[in-house]
Amino acid sequence: MNMKEYINTGSKDTRSGFGEALLELGKQDDRVVALCADLTGSLKMDDFANAFPERFFEVGIAEANMICIAAGLTIGGKIPFAGSFANFVTGRVYDQIRQCIAYSDKNVKICASHAGITLGEDGATHQIMEDIGLMKMLPNMIVVNPCDFNQTKAATFAVAKHRGPVYLRFGRPKVPNFTQPDMPFEIGKAILMNEGADVTIAATGHMVWHALEATRMLEAKGISAEVLDIHTIKPLDKEAILNSIKKTGCIVTAEEHMMNGGLGDSIAQLLCREFPAPLEMVAVDDRFGESGQPDELLKKFGLDAGHILAMAVKVVARK
Repeated sequence: MNMKEYINTGSKDTRSGFGEALLELGKQDDRVVALCADLTGSLKMDDFANAFPERFFEVGIAEANMICIAAGLTIGGKIPFAGSFANFVTGRVYDQIRQCIAYSDKNVKICASHAGITLGEDGATHQIMEDIGLMKMLPNMIVVNPCDFNQTKAATFAVAKHRGPVYLRFGRPKVPNFTQPDMPFEIGKAILMNEGADVTIAATGHMVWHALEATRMLEAKGISAEVLDIHTIKPLDKEAILNSIKKTGCIVTAEEHMMNGGLGDSIAQLLCREFPAPLEMVAVDDRFGESGQPDELLKKFGLDAGHILAMAVKVVARK
């Protein structure tokens, strides 16, 4: 796997990848319906709403109602995509998700935009970094966190085909678009982005690009890093992760989420059970976000390539 294959072809927001895919799904399958809680433009659901007004439901600032309506629509054979900001579509309506969707194993796709600290200027009240933990703890729930525009499109098509509840997480800022439009996407299957021998870096979401940047920096230090794109946090691709760690002997996880309950937490549990090995986590350490520019916040909270580099050097020394 050649690092040179991964080139930023132009920054795009991942929410637009979702919006484009949703419109295509609407054209392909009249069972696809969409619901939004007064954030249609922010979720990039406008094109679907304009093309299929009879299949779009603007519920207003009533997320609990939206989730319950979506659950009901599945009974009639519809495939509902229910969208809002990640903070509002998880924390505000956790009870409805638990009882009406997960417990009942309803075929609802919960679409969460503006996730993580890169929401930026909106600040701590909107920058949810606990949502992956909330969702992955629910039985029956699939948790998908794609890395760029192209992968978000592919993920949206994939979750539409999956039968059952899915949490699909994406963001607001424009970020590097570096995966190929035709790169295969399979729920629950990690993607090997770069082969390496000294350390595994398992990254998810926006942090995949930062992991690749860190890998280039590590190469200059004589450290060979293997990079895994963990776009599906539940179910976790245990085989790919264990195979990589058995080769490299150590791992760094990278995510735009709390340490507690995120990808690193899942991999730590896996290692404890299957293959104890040194682990370092790049994640938010038990604190709320704050207002600021996305890149500045990533650096301040230790979620950039430089911090991944530092953790990789640290974990290699622990082998």
